[in-house]
This record gives sequence, structure tokens and C-alpha cells, in this order.
Amino acid sequence: MRLKDKVAVITGAGAGIGEAIAVRFAEEGAKLLLNDIQESSGQGVLEKIRAMGAQAELVVADISQEEGAKSLAERAVAAFGGIDIVVNNAADFTQLNVETAEVADWRRVLGVNVIGLALVSKYAIPHLKQRRGAIVNIGSMSGFIAQPNFSTYSASKGAVVNLTRSMALDLAPFQVRVNAVCPGCILTSASHREIQRLGLTFEQWRDAVVPRHMLKRLGTPREVAHAALFLASEESSFITGENLMVDGGYTAH
Repeated sequence: MRLKDKVAVITGAGAGIGEAIAVRFAEEGAKLLLNDIQESSGQGVLEKIRAMGAQAELVVADISQEEGAKSLAERAVAAFGGIDIVVNNAADFTQLNVETAEVADWRRVLGVNVIGLALVSKYAIPHLKQRRGAIVNIGSMSGFIAQPNFSTYSASKGAVVNLTRSMALDLAPFQVRVNAVCPGCILTSASHREIQRLGLTFEQWRDAVVPRHMLKRLGTPREVAHAALFLASEESSFITGENLMVDGGYTAH
């Protein structure tokens, strides 16, 4: 088992990529501190993880608020004695252009995707230093490319790209590695919300998106989870400051 007895904090674990990462880490022996802002979805994943025989706890909190972010580290240490891994997966998917975005939209998306990521990391870092741990940020290909009416989300994920590099530099003296997984089009519940927002059928959306990928298909949450596992494990012990694209070749052409 690649994460046997490692303690992992995973934000946004109640669905989609976060849920897939939680399941994958549990399969590899990790003890999990799960976070989600929705109690019902978080509780469902918690029950699934415990049914697998893994140890897990749930903290329902808004990580864009300092006390919420701080509570994750406190609960992980209280329950499991320390922290080895942080996966900053929680995200707000506000996708608007500069003309249509209101101040509240900017505050919401940056509050979760940038400030929340930084706060969760801040309170976990003292514990990660003790164990030469790892941080895995979930970025996006949207941090590298331009997409129509994506300014709010793309700006936040562009920040994650350089936050990952900067955090890696600052934490390298303590042998704490910081990397990011940058997914392309992954089919999740968020995808279906975006399809509805655009007023498209699933088939219309799929036929527009799939041809842009070299592999001519959408990705799955579990494929992203495999990448997160690699970056969290000792298999990537000489990798830090990297943004690993998991996008089916979308950004390579």
C-alpha cells in the first residue's frame, strides 16, 4: 500500500474528483480527514470510506473562512496525530467574463480557489514539516489556456499554478513537496451543471468538447485521482513545483 497509515486531508471530498481521490487514497491505506461544505454529500462519502475499512473523519466547513480552514488541521491532528498529505481540491466553478462578473462573484471564486487553498495549507504546514509531507493542489488546464467567458475561474486557477511553484520553493528546505494536478474536461456533477447553464444537451456539449482532446474522450475523476496519488506518494519523491496536466492532450496542441 502506497499510503499505509499516512494521514491525508482532502477538501471538497463530497463529490466528483474529491470523492474519487478519497476512495483511491483509502484503497492505498491512508487515514482520511474529509472536508466538504455540504454535510449530506460529505457524510455519504464518509460512510463509503468507512465501509471500505478505512479510518476517516468529516469536517463540514467553508474553507474560504479562516476558522473553517483552521479546523481541518486541528481535527486531523486530534483524530490521527498529525498530517502527511494535503489535497486542496475544493473549488468554486463560477465562470464569467470580466464584463458580467460582479464583485461578489470574484470574492466567491477567489475565496475558495485561492484564499481557501492558502489557508488550509497554512494551518497544515507546521504538521507537514514534521513528517516531510506533501501538498497536492487541484488546478486546471484553465490556468494555462484562454476560454470564452471563463475569466473568473481561469484567473483563480492561474493563481494556483504559481501558488504551487511558490509554495514548493518556500517549503523545499523542509522537504515538503508541493505539486498540482491540472485536469482537462472531466465528467462530474459540475460538468452537468455547466451544461445546464449553457442551455445545451449533454450530446451537444460532448460533441463540442471531445474533439479538442487528442484522446477524443472525456476524462474520469478516477484518472485524476491516480495522478494525485502519484504526487502524494513516495513514487514522486524527487518532484516538486510541478503542474501535471491530466487533460487528454487538450493543451498540447
